Amino acid sequence: MSAALHPKLALFEEGDAATLLPVVDHYCGVELRMRKSLELQAQMGPLFDITLDCEDGAPIGGEAEHVLLVSELLNSNLNRHGRVGARVHPLDHPAFEADVDGLLALAGERLAYLMLPKPRSLADVHKAIAFIDDSLQRHGVEKPLPVHVLIETHGALRDVQAIAAHPRIESLSFGLMDFVSAHRGAIPRSALSVEGQFTHPLVARAKLEIAAAAHANAKTPSHCVVTEFKSARAILAAATRAAREFGYTRMWSIHPSQIQPIIDAFAPSVAEIDEAIEIIHAAQAAHWAPIQHRDSLHDRASYRYFWQVLERAHRTGQALPAEVCRAYFETC
Repeated sequence: MSAALHPKLALFEEGDAATLLPVVDHYCGVELRMRKSLELQAQMGPLFDITLDCEDGAPIGGEAEHVLLVSELLNSNLNRHGRVGARVHPLDHPAFEADVDGLLALAGERLAYLMLPKPRSLADVHKAIAFIDDSLQRHGVEKPLPVHVLIETHGALRDVQAIAAHPRIESLSFGLMDFVSAHRGAIPRSALSVEGQFTHPLVARAKLEIAAAAHANAKTPSHCVVTEFKSARAILAAATRAAREFGYTRMWSIHPSQIQPIIDAFAPSVAEIDEAIEIIHAAQAAHWAPIQHRDSLHDRASYRYFWQVLERAHRTGQALPAEVCRAYFETC
Protein backbone atom coordinates (compact mmCIF):
# COMPACT_ATOMS: atom_id res chain seq x y z
CA MET A 1 0.00 0.00 0.00
CA SER A 2 2.68 2.49 0.97
CA ALA A 3 4.54 2.02 -2.32
CA ALA A 4 1.47 2.96 -4.38
CA LEU A 5 0.71 6.48 -5.54
CA HIS A 6 -0.49 8.70 -2.67
CA PRO A 7 -4.15 9.84 -2.97
CA LYS A 8 -3.13 13.51 -3.07
CA LEU A 9 -0.96 12.86 -6.13
CA ALA A 10 -3.42 10.56 -7.83
CA LEU A 11 -6.63 12.51 -7.31
CA PHE A 12 -5.82 16.23 -7.39
CA GLU A 13 -4.21 18.60 -9.82
CA GLU A 14 -1.86 21.21 -8.41
CA GLY A 15 -3.86 23.96 -6.70
CA ASP A 16 -7.11 21.96 -6.55
CA ALA A 17 -6.96 21.09 -2.87
CA ALA A 18 -7.57 23.73 -0.19
CA THR A 19 -5.06 24.31 2.59
CA LEU A 20 -6.22 22.11 5.46
CA LEU A 21 -6.84 24.21 8.55
CA PRO A 22 -7.96 23.02 12.00
CA VAL A 23 -11.74 22.88 12.21
CA VAL A 24 -11.92 25.33 15.14
CA ASP A 25 -10.84 28.98 15.16
CA HIS A 26 -10.90 30.01 18.83
CA TYR A 27 -11.16 33.75 19.53
CA CYS A 28 -9.97 35.51 22.67
CA GLY A 29 -8.80 39.02 23.49
CA VAL A 30 -8.55 39.34 27.28
CA GLU A 31 -5.11 38.47 28.67
CA LEU A 32 -6.30 35.79 31.11
CA ARG A 33 -8.38 34.06 28.43
CA MET A 34 -5.61 34.32 25.85
CA ARG A 35 -3.15 32.65 28.21
CA LYS A 36 -5.61 29.91 29.19
CA SER A 37 -6.41 29.23 25.54
CA LEU A 38 -2.72 28.90 24.68
CA GLU A 39 -2.27 26.52 27.62
CA LEU A 40 -5.21 24.43 26.40
CA GLN A 41 -3.80 24.30 22.86
CA ALA A 42 -0.44 23.22 24.24
CA GLN A 43 -2.21 20.33 26.02
CA MET A 44 -4.56 19.25 23.21
CA GLY A 45 -2.20 19.82 20.32
CA PRO A 46 -2.95 21.73 17.11
CA LEU A 47 -6.55 20.51 16.86
CA PHE A 48 -7.70 24.13 16.97
CA ASP A 49 -6.33 27.52 15.97
CA ILE A 50 -6.26 30.52 18.28
CA THR A 51 -6.93 34.04 17.03
CA LEU A 52 -5.69 36.67 19.47
CA ASP A 53 -8.02 39.63 19.07
CA CYS A 54 -6.55 43.11 18.58
CA GLU A 55 -9.89 44.51 17.44
CA ASP A 56 -12.63 43.87 20.01
CA GLY A 57 -10.08 42.65 22.55
CA ALA A 58 -8.19 45.94 22.71
CA PRO A 59 -9.46 48.64 25.08
CA ILE A 60 -10.13 52.00 23.42
CA GLY A 61 -6.99 54.04 23.78
CA GLY A 62 -4.93 50.97 24.65
CA GLU A 63 -4.52 49.53 21.15
CA ALA A 64 -0.72 49.85 21.06
CA GLU A 65 -0.32 48.20 24.46
CA HIS A 66 -2.58 45.35 23.36
CA VAL A 67 -0.43 44.72 20.28
CA LEU A 68 2.59 44.48 22.59
CA LEU A 69 0.77 41.93 24.76
CA VAL A 70 -0.33 39.84 21.77
CA SER A 71 3.20 39.92 20.36
CA GLU A 72 4.58 38.78 23.70
CA LEU A 73 2.20 35.81 23.72
CA LEU A 74 3.01 34.94 20.12
CA ASN A 75 6.71 34.84 20.98
CA SER A 76 6.24 32.89 24.22
CA ASN A 77 6.75 29.17 24.71
CA LEU A 78 2.96 28.83 25.01
CA ASN A 79 2.81 29.15 21.21
CA ARG A 80 4.13 25.61 20.76
CA HIS A 81 2.38 24.52 17.60
CA GLY A 82 2.61 27.59 15.37
CA ARG A 83 -1.17 27.79 15.00
CA VAL A 84 -1.85 31.22 16.52
CA GLY A 85 -3.03 34.18 14.45
CA ALA A 86 -4.31 37.66 15.20
CA ARG A 87 -7.25 39.83 14.22
CA VAL A 88 -6.37 43.45 13.49
CA HIS A 89 -8.62 46.51 13.31
CA PRO A 90 -10.49 47.20 10.06
CA LEU A 91 -8.75 48.99 7.22
CA ASP A 92 -10.56 52.29 7.89
CA HIS A 93 -9.73 52.29 11.62
CA PRO A 94 -6.88 54.56 12.78
CA ALA A 95 -5.20 51.59 14.49
CA PHE A 96 -5.08 49.30 11.43
CA GLU A 97 -1.61 50.22 10.19
CA ALA A 98 -0.14 50.30 13.71
CA ASP A 99 -1.65 46.87 14.45
CA VAL A 100 -0.14 45.32 11.33
CA ASP A 101 3.23 47.04 11.67
CA GLY A 102 3.52 46.24 15.36
CA LEU A 103 2.61 42.57 15.03
CA LEU A 104 4.89 41.98 12.06
CA ALA A 105 7.80 43.90 13.56
CA LEU A 106 7.61 42.10 16.90
CA ALA A 107 6.24 38.63 16.06
CA GLY A 108 5.91 38.30 12.29
CA GLU A 109 7.63 34.94 12.06
CA ARG A 110 5.38 33.45 14.76
CA LEU A 111 2.04 34.49 13.26
CA ALA A 112 0.02 31.76 11.53
CA TYR A 113 -2.26 34.30 9.78
CA LEU A 114 -3.85 37.73 10.04
CA MET A 115 -7.62 38.15 10.17
CA LEU A 116 -8.94 41.21 8.31
CA PRO A 117 -12.38 42.31 9.56
CA LYS A 118 -15.08 44.44 7.93
CA PRO A 119 -13.78 45.06 4.41
CA ARG A 120 -16.46 46.88 2.44
CA SER A 121 -15.33 45.69 -0.98
CA LEU A 122 -12.68 43.83 -2.94
CA ALA A 123 -10.84 47.16 -3.19
CA ASP A 124 -10.54 47.27 0.62
CA VAL A 125 -9.07 43.77 0.61
CA HIS A 126 -6.53 44.78 -2.04
CA LYS A 127 -5.51 47.87 -0.04
CA ALA A 128 -5.19 45.96 3.22
CA ILE A 129 -3.13 43.16 1.70
CA ALA A 130 -0.89 45.65 -0.08
CA PHE A 131 -0.10 47.28 3.26
CA ILE A 132 0.43 43.89 4.92
CA ASP A 133 2.83 42.82 2.17
CA ASP A 134 4.74 46.11 2.35
CA SER A 135 5.03 45.65 6.11
CA LEU A 136 6.26 42.07 5.71
CA GLN A 137 9.00 43.30 3.40
CA ARG A 138 9.83 46.28 5.57
CA HIS A 139 10.32 44.12 8.65
CA GLY A 140 12.13 41.30 6.86
CA VAL A 141 9.50 38.65 7.53
CA GLU A 142 10.27 35.89 5.06
CA LYS A 143 7.52 33.37 5.81
CA PRO A 144 4.36 33.61 3.71
CA LEU A 145 1.61 35.10 5.88
CA PRO A 146 -1.90 33.95 4.97
CA VAL A 147 -4.73 36.44 5.25
CA HIS A 148 -8.21 35.52 6.47
CA VAL A 149 -11.14 37.79 5.66
CA LEU A 150 -14.27 38.36 7.72
CA ILE A 151 -17.32 38.80 5.47
CA GLU A 152 -19.79 40.93 7.42
CA THR A 153 -20.75 43.88 5.18
CA HIS A 154 -23.01 44.16 2.16
CA GLY A 155 -20.09 45.12 -0.08
CA ALA A 156 -17.90 42.22 0.99
CA LEU A 157 -20.75 39.78 0.37
CA ARG A 158 -21.34 41.34 -3.06
CA ASP A 159 -17.65 40.80 -3.92
CA VAL A 160 -17.23 37.49 -2.12
CA GLN A 161 -16.29 35.45 -5.21
CA ALA A 162 -13.57 37.92 -6.18
CA ILE A 163 -12.31 38.14 -2.59
CA ALA A 164 -12.11 34.35 -2.37
CA ALA A 165 -10.16 34.28 -5.63
CA HIS A 166 -7.42 36.56 -4.27
CA PRO A 167 -4.24 34.44 -4.06
CA ARG A 168 -3.29 35.78 -0.61
CA ILE A 169 -6.57 34.71 0.97
CA GLU A 170 -6.62 31.40 2.87
CA SER A 171 -10.02 31.49 4.57
CA LEU A 172 -13.33 33.37 4.60
CA SER A 173 -15.32 33.78 7.81
CA PHE A 174 -18.91 34.91 8.24
CA GLY A 175 -19.56 37.75 10.71
CA LEU A 176 -23.14 37.10 11.80
CA MET A 177 -23.74 39.92 14.25
CA ASP A 178 -22.34 42.75 12.16
CA PHE A 179 -24.10 41.38 9.07
CA VAL A 180 -27.46 41.38 10.86
CA SER A 181 -26.82 44.88 12.27
CA ALA A 182 -26.02 46.16 8.77
CA HIS A 183 -29.67 45.57 7.85
CA ARG A 184 -30.79 48.38 10.20
CA GLY A 185 -33.40 46.35 12.04
CA ALA A 186 -34.86 44.63 8.97
CA ILE A 187 -33.54 41.28 10.21
CA PRO A 188 -35.01 40.43 13.64
CA ARG A 189 -32.97 39.53 16.70
CA SER A 190 -34.20 35.94 16.36
CA ALA A 191 -31.86 35.56 13.38
CA LEU A 192 -28.94 35.66 15.83
CA SER A 193 -30.18 32.55 17.65
CA VAL A 194 -28.98 29.00 17.07
CA GLU A 195 -32.12 28.20 15.08
CA GLY A 196 -32.75 31.55 13.41
CA GLN A 197 -29.31 31.99 11.91
CA PHE A 198 -29.89 28.90 9.79
CA THR A 199 -33.48 29.64 8.80
CA HIS A 200 -33.70 33.39 8.14
CA PRO A 201 -33.46 33.69 4.32
CA LEU A 202 -31.03 36.64 4.19
CA VAL A 203 -28.66 35.11 6.73
CA ALA A 204 -28.83 31.65 5.16
CA ARG A 205 -28.17 33.18 1.73
CA ALA A 206 -25.05 34.93 3.05
CA LYS A 207 -23.74 31.75 4.63
CA LEU A 208 -24.28 29.76 1.47
CA GLU A 209 -22.67 32.35 -0.79
CA ILE A 210 -19.59 32.52 1.42
CA ALA A 211 -19.21 28.74 1.57
CA ALA A 212 -19.73 28.41 -2.19
CA ALA A 213 -17.18 31.13 -2.97
CA ALA A 214 -14.60 29.59 -0.65
CA HIS A 215 -14.96 26.10 -2.13
CA ALA A 216 -14.93 27.41 -5.70
CA ASN A 217 -11.51 28.92 -5.02
CA ALA A 218 -10.03 26.15 -2.81
CA LYS A 219 -10.25 28.29 0.32
CA THR A 220 -11.59 27.38 3.77
CA PRO A 221 -15.05 28.64 4.78
CA SER A 222 -15.28 29.35 8.52
CA HIS A 223 -18.66 29.52 10.24
CA CYS A 224 -19.69 32.24 12.69
CA VAL A 225 -19.99 32.17 16.45
CA VAL A 226 -22.73 30.76 18.62
CA THR A 227 -23.26 33.16 21.51
CA GLU A 228 -25.13 30.64 23.69
CA PHE A 229 -21.75 29.40 24.91
CA LYS A 230 -23.07 27.72 28.07
CA SER A 231 -25.16 25.26 26.07
CA ALA A 232 -23.20 22.30 24.73
CA ARG A 233 -26.34 21.19 22.91
CA ALA A 234 -26.64 24.53 21.12
CA ILE A 235 -23.04 24.59 19.89
CA LEU A 236 -23.19 20.94 18.81
CA ALA A 237 -26.43 21.52 16.90
CA ALA A 238 -25.12 24.63 15.16
CA ALA A 239 -21.77 23.07 14.29
CA THR A 240 -23.49 19.97 12.89
CA ARG A 241 -25.72 22.08 10.64
CA ALA A 242 -22.81 24.26 9.55
CA ALA A 243 -20.79 21.18 8.57
CA ARG A 244 -23.50 18.90 7.20
CA GLU A 245 -25.92 21.36 5.57
CA PHE A 246 -24.04 24.59 4.80
CA GLY A 247 -20.67 23.26 3.65
CA TYR A 248 -18.43 24.84 6.29
CA THR A 249 -15.16 23.12 7.19
CA ARG A 250 -14.20 25.37 10.10
CA MET A 251 -16.04 27.26 12.84
CA TRP A 252 -15.40 29.99 15.39
CA SER A 253 -15.32 29.32 19.12
CA ILE A 254 -15.61 32.10 21.71
CA HIS A 255 -15.40 29.94 24.85
CA PRO A 256 -13.13 26.96 25.59
CA SER A 257 -16.19 24.79 26.30
CA GLN A 258 -17.19 25.16 22.63
CA ILE A 259 -13.98 23.71 21.20
CA GLN A 260 -14.59 19.99 21.70
CA PRO A 261 -18.26 20.04 20.57
CA ILE A 262 -17.20 21.75 17.32
CA ILE A 263 -14.47 19.17 16.76
CA ASP A 264 -16.99 16.39 17.43
CA ALA A 265 -19.53 17.85 15.01
CA PHE A 266 -17.00 18.31 12.21
CA ALA A 267 -15.46 14.85 12.65
CA PRO A 268 -16.71 12.01 10.44
CA SER A 269 -18.39 9.08 12.16
CA VAL A 270 -16.64 5.76 12.71
CA ALA A 271 -18.79 4.23 9.96
CA GLU A 272 -17.82 6.99 7.54
CA ILE A 273 -14.13 6.53 8.36
CA ASP A 274 -14.30 2.74 7.93
CA GLU A 275 -16.03 3.07 4.57
CA ALA A 276 -13.52 5.65 3.38
CA ILE A 277 -10.57 3.44 4.35
CA GLU A 278 -12.05 0.46 2.49
CA ILE A 279 -12.72 2.43 -0.67
CA ILE A 280 -9.38 4.25 -0.75
CA HIS A 281 -7.51 0.98 -0.17
CA ALA A 282 -9.45 -0.73 -2.97
CA ALA A 283 -8.97 2.22 -5.32
CA GLN A 284 -5.25 2.36 -4.63
CA ALA A 285 -4.95 -1.38 -5.26
CA ALA A 286 -6.72 -0.83 -8.61
CA HIS A 287 -4.27 2.00 -9.45
CA TRP A 288 -7.18 4.44 -9.16
CA ALA A 289 -9.24 2.82 -11.92
CA PRO A 290 -13.01 2.43 -11.29
CA ILE A 291 -14.06 -0.21 -8.76
CA GLN A 292 -17.20 -1.84 -7.42
CA HIS A 293 -17.66 -1.67 -3.65
CA ARG A 294 -20.72 -3.13 -1.92
CA ASP A 295 -22.82 -3.00 -5.08
CA SER A 296 -21.86 0.60 -5.86
CA LEU A 297 -19.50 1.86 -8.55
CA HIS A 298 -16.78 4.33 -7.65
CA ASP A 299 -14.24 6.30 -9.66
CA ARG A 300 -11.94 9.25 -9.08
CA ALA A 301 -14.79 11.65 -8.39
CA SER A 302 -15.97 9.61 -5.40
CA TYR A 303 -12.39 8.73 -4.41
CA ARG A 304 -11.75 12.43 -3.86
CA TYR A 305 -14.72 12.59 -1.50
CA PHE A 306 -13.61 9.57 0.53
CA TRP A 307 -10.04 10.82 0.72
CA GLN A 308 -11.37 14.09 2.12
CA VAL A 309 -13.25 12.10 4.77
CA LEU A 310 -9.93 10.59 5.86
CA GLU A 311 -8.26 13.99 5.89
CA ARG A 312 -11.06 15.37 8.05
CA ALA A 313 -10.74 12.41 10.43
CA HIS A 314 -7.03 13.09 10.78
CA ARG A 315 -7.58 16.83 11.21
CA THR A 316 -10.07 16.27 14.04
CA GLY A 317 -7.84 13.81 15.89
CA GLN A 318 -9.89 10.68 15.22
CA ALA A 319 -8.28 7.30 15.86
CA LEU A 320 -7.03 5.81 12.60
CA PRO A 321 -5.40 2.40 12.04
CA ALA A 322 -1.61 2.48 12.27
CA GLU A 323 -1.20 1.35 8.66
CA VAL A 324 -3.39 4.24 7.45
CA CYS A 325 -1.31 6.73 9.44
CA ARG A 326 1.94 5.33 8.06
CA ALA A 327 0.71 5.30 4.48
CA TYR A 328 -1.07 8.64 4.27
CA PHE A 329 -0.16 11.00 7.09
CA GLU A 330 3.11 12.18 8.58
CA THR A 331 1.73 12.13 12.12
CA CYS A 332 -1.25 10.58 13.84
